[in-house]
Order: sequence, then structure tokens, then C-alpha cells
Amino acid sequence: MDRVSKATRSRIMASVRSQGNRTTEGQMGRLLWKSGLRGYRKHWPIVGKPDFAWPGRKVALFVDGCFWHGCPRCNRPSKSNLAFWRKKIRDNRRRDSRVCRQLRRQGWKVRRIWECRVMSASTVKCIRELFPNPTEKRKR
Repeated sequence: MDRVSKATRSRIMASVRSQGNRTTEGQMGRLLWKSGLRGYRKHWPIVGKPDFAWPGRKVALFVDGCFWHGCPRCNRPSKSNLAFWRKKIRDNRRRDSRVCRQLRRQGWKVRRIWECRVMSASTVKCIRELFPNPTEKRKR
């Protein structure tokens, strides 16, 4: 049970802002840029609003936070209100699966990267697999 009212909690959560490029999404953006995977759009308005999308190639990339999406490798569930958090993470994972299915049905290639794997050497390789020839410049 929360110690504050729903309205107060909503106001508190709305005031929390990200820290620009210090976020996981910022790290991924720098990694993509450095690796030459440019031309992406952030939060493209399709199902699930992927963190990064290449609309012309129909490629969607999501960066999932380990806590919020229940990373099997490093997830440490909250110790308080356990039932609430289990349900929340289970619902998030179900939504993630549903979004991936919908996008794939629409012809999109989808990749989800765990927050803890963003700076891994294999991450860029995993993303490059989505592009038939990533070094080839697209004709306009």
C-alpha cells in the first residue's frame, strides 16, 4: 500500500525527469552513432513507440530497463509490495510480447536489448543483423 494518495504519487512521478544522455537510451544512441548505424528516429509513432526506429527499413529497436521488464540476468525485484511488482513486471513483459508480435505482423524487424547489455560488444552485432547491408547507402 502506498503511503501517499494517488494524486500525490502521480504528481511526484510526473516531476521525475530523465538525465539527457546519461540515460540508457542516451548510451544506446551514442553507441549506434559511433557504430555508423544512423538515420534512426526516436519514439517513432507506431505500436509500442520503439526507442529507435528506421522507418524506411522497417526496423524497430527497444531498450528494456532491467528492473521494469524483469531481466532474467540481473533483475532484483522490489522487496516491498512484492505482489504488485510481480504483476507489474509480468504485465510489462506481456505487453512487450504483444507489441513485438504486432510489429512483426506489419513487416517490421524487431530487436529488444536489455539495459545491462547496451555496452556489450555483441550488442552492435545483434542490431546489425537486422540490416541486409548496413554500410550501403540508401538511395533517395
